Amino acid sequence: MRIWGRTYTELGVATWVPVTTSPSGSNEALYFTNLIQCLKLNLAESPLYANYGIPAQRSVLTQIFPDFYTYQTQQQFAQYFVSLTVRKIPSPTPTYDVTAVTHTGAIMTTQVPV
Repeated sequence: MRIWGRTYTELGVATWVPVTTSPSGSNEALYFTNLIQCLKLNLAESPLYANYGIPAQRSVLTQIFPDFYTYQTQQQFAQYFVSLTVRKIPSPTPTYDVTAVTHTGAIMTTQVPV
């Protein structure tokens, strides 16, 4: 499997990099990247996966975190990890701290500004 994820250079330029199945056959990095992309996706923005994403634009306008949709996204991806936590960070803009424990015991963590 393969999915594309965004990375940013020191100058803030976004580049797309492929994330593929690891040589051991694990797809956990792939699903972690997919989760991050879904948190940045607007609800019903994807024509194929309309139930993925959060209403980010409305959230920015109202300054109210979209907790229900965030927890729904967390539940959609929890099956791929031993433990998955998506929690909001107290900040003026919607930002989430995502932590996942893989089946091999590795911990993946990142902060996702919406």
